[in-house]
Amino acid sequence: MTHLQQPIAVIGATGQQGGSVVDALLAQKQAVRALVRDTESAGARALRARGVEVVVADQENGESLRRALTAVAALFFMTTFEGADGTEGETRRGVTVADAAARAGVPHVVYSSVGGAERATGIPHFESKHRVEQRLVEVVPAKFVRPTFFMENLAPQLADGGSGELVLRLPVSGDVPLQMIAVRDIGAAAARLLIDPDAIDGNAVELAGDELTMAQVADRVASELGRPTRYEGLPIDVLGDDEDMRAMFQWFTTVPAYQADFDVTRHLVPDVRDLAAWVSDQGPGARRD
Repeated sequence: MTHLQQPIAVIGATGQQGGSVVDALLAQKQAVRALVRDTESAGARALRARGVEVVVADQENGESLRRALTAVAALFFMTTFEGADGTEGETRRGVTVADAAARAGVPHVVYSSVGGAERATGIPHFESKHRVEQRLVEVVPAKFVRPTFFMENLAPQLADGGSGELVLRLPVSGDVPLQMIAVRDIGAAAARLLIDPDAIDGNAVELAGDELTMAQVADRVASELGRPTRYEGLPIDVLGDDEDMRAMFQWFTTVPAYQADFDVTRHLVPDVRDLAAWVSDQGPGARRD
């Protein structure tokens, strides 16, 4: 097992994806430097308690990033389009991180993008992530993990607190196959590439641990939870005027939409979870029957 001399930097370490990367790196005894806006937040204090170096940096402030990225072995980051400035802000922040990493001389970067980012989907938050990818390629050695549908998107519906029939709902037909990945496995794949960027050919991998229709998802959930479960497809209009989400769910129906490499995913994460394993992992919190 490779142990890098310098710490690996993680932006977003107090969040879902960044936290999964931290977990995977710490499990391999790798030193981690978390870049956070507030070093005294509860999340930052929890990271310090686990032995993580915590430093202040802001994705809107290139100089703070450059300082925080000095003398690191690698960098993981992701971007989000949430907030008032939407996808324009996402691209701006991603480019700021890329440029700061280049100025700091970061040896290589792993960026968590999205499955299909490179395929001109027209989905706004896919296109913004692709623009970040393009900037990274211009300025620093980079690898891209492109996750498919997050299994965690289903978690709120599994934990509905009831004891009768469980009904899963999304604005997509129940017979459309959907590739999916657990966040834990995104973190594991990213950690592998942070430590060994030559673990894949090329500069990107689309990640998935399972491919199921939503009707099949309901069957798997019923089997794992021991609770009657069915799927109910919703009309796309439930998304209202959210053009980004409408575009994504419409894209799901253009099979194949996601085009994950299951073999390479398993190469990076030998114990990658299928949906049944992920549901089982949810434990008592998902079993409120």
